Amino acid sequence: MEPATGDAERRLADFYNRRAASGADHPPSHNRVEQRDRFIALLKSEGRHSVLEVGTGTGLDGLKFVEAGIHYTGVDLAEGQVRRARGRGLDVSVASARALPFPDGAFPAVWTMSTLLHIPASDIDAVLAELVRVSTPGAPIAVGLWSGEDEEVLNPEDDDGEPRFFSRRSDATVREVFGRHGRIEDFVTWPEGTGAESGPGAGHWTQHYQFLVLRTPSSPN
Repeated sequence: MEPATGDAERRLADFYNRRAASGADHPPSHNRVEQRDRFIALLKSEGRHSVLEVGTGTGLDGLKFVEAGIHYTGVDLAEGQVRRARGRGLDVSVASARALPFPDGAFPAVWTMSTLLHIPASDIDAVLAELVRVSTPGAPIAVGLWSGEDEEVLNPEDDDGEPRFFSRRSDATVREVFGRHGRIEDFVTWPEGTGAESGPGAGHWTQHYQFLVLRTPSSPN
């Protein structure tokens, strides 16, 4: 069901460009804010003063990293979202998670929320390897996803333009796939809420949010 990579990324960029043009922000849920605060505290406790965000949206998380004194770099597929994030003073550029425009070991931490769920099973290992590539050895990579029953589907709520692709992974699959790229040292979930706390699918999907911290290998392979 997933289109070719170029078409899939164009669909996503088009969707999020339309969202950016609407002027609306989509603030993170209170649970995600709690995990972001914990991650910031982790970075400070380990003396990590820089972070890369993959899938910045309009920059709401990025602002919080900057306010905490952490040097922030972000990438997003959608030029409209990049413009809005830059308008908030953030260092953000247009790029794909499949080919990050950074040298090996450039970042001591990575943050990516509700982004890797758009990567199909056929590509997820390559994308995770790319995140590990741009991370320093032993770096924490924080990932947020919406769960599912290991199915790849188009979002039924996207009736304005082409629908987004979702790879909806079970907790067991997330642990297996991500565990191939480092050590999962934190894995928490919380149920889908209502309103601003609800996830994609317009109520058609049974799901919860998955948040994990993947610790990259302490030495390069």
